[in-house]
Amino acid sequence: MPSQPEPRVTVPTWLPRLNAFVIASAGAALFSLLGLPLPFLFGPMCACLFAALAGVPMRGLGQVSVAARTILGVAVGASLTVAVVMQLPRMLPTLALIPVYIAVIAAVGVPFFTRLCGFDRVTAFYAAMPGGLQDMVIFGQEAGGNVRSLSLVHATRVLIIISLVPLLLNTMFDRSLDQPIGAPAAQIPLWDLVLMTLAALAGWKIGERLGLFGASILGPMFATAALALTGLITHRPPAEAILAAQFFIGTGIGVHYVGVTFDELRRVVLSAVAFVAVLALLAAAFTEALVLLELAPAVDIFLAYAPGGQAEMTVLAIVAGADLGFVIVHHLARIVLVIIGAPLVARVVLRRRPNDASRR
Repeated sequence: MPSQPEPRVTVPTWLPRLNAFVIASAGAALFSLLGLPLPFLFGPMCACLFAALAGVPMRGLGQVSVAARTILGVAVGASLTVAVVMQLPRMLPTLALIPVYIAVIAAVGVPFFTRLCGFDRVTAFYAAMPGGLQDMVIFGQEAGGNVRSLSLVHATRVLIIISLVPLLLNTMFDRSLDQPIGAPAAQIPLWDLVLMTLAALAGWKIGERLGLFGASILGPMFATAALALTGLITHRPPAEAILAAQFFIGTGIGVHYVGVTFDELRRVVLSAVAFVAVLALLAAAFTEALVLLELAPAVDIFLAYAPGGQAEMTVLAIVAGADLGFVIVHHLARIVLVIIGAPLVARVVLRRRPNDASRR
């Protein structure tokens, strides 16, 4: 008799998420025991990255991770006080250079990915754009780009940037990363905690209804800023909440590498690593020029122009004791310009050619 095919084993949908949570928790615990910097960010990120490369089945934590990003939106919004708003005119010179910065990155990045890395032009364009990971993947997919390549390129960009920035802050700027991230929850008035929770949830969901890009961060940010500007809240989110946000951000970055193949490591990830080196040089050039012009403190300019993710740079600005308002206003300007401008520019400059049909 012919042998019967073995029954297929169905893995419960919750198991990869549980794997990610357990591995991330172990990473956070190990980094904490070793006394390494930012254990709740780098511990989960490194543990999930190595587990992903080892083939462990994992998935992101879904809406829990999205909800955690609202904490950072609240942290930024709580920092946008009247004093920060009054400083906006002082930021205009450095803000005015953000479009130039983006244009230079695009002018260097698109030829880099097409000529040196062999990407098609659509994928190269959205891989070069210094926007949010999810936004660039979605826009690239709609334009016909290679979704997997875009996801790996931007995940690698964020991973390397947030790994290097703390080292550079410590060595180049002599800035430690031990600034208080917030008061413990027990020291914050209950009314402030209630208002921040309501601002996080309402801002997030209203932002989604309105189609706001980055609704999980920007919605809570706008809602909390309104409360901070009117004096209804006077604190940032508690330290425990900021640590939770770090945990889920680190987990999400590591999980992006699940299923990566050797060919992708050799071609896509190494291309992304090389491009990050290019980005680092461009960011250093702009930072040095602005510092020489004495437009703002060096640490603030460095963090404002570092091409990392908005959420990740928020965390680093908090622990470095930088001017959070200055840093986040510049990252918001970059993200807004990229999200609004990238699809418009793509329609003009991208001319589909026959060989673009094959997605590398």
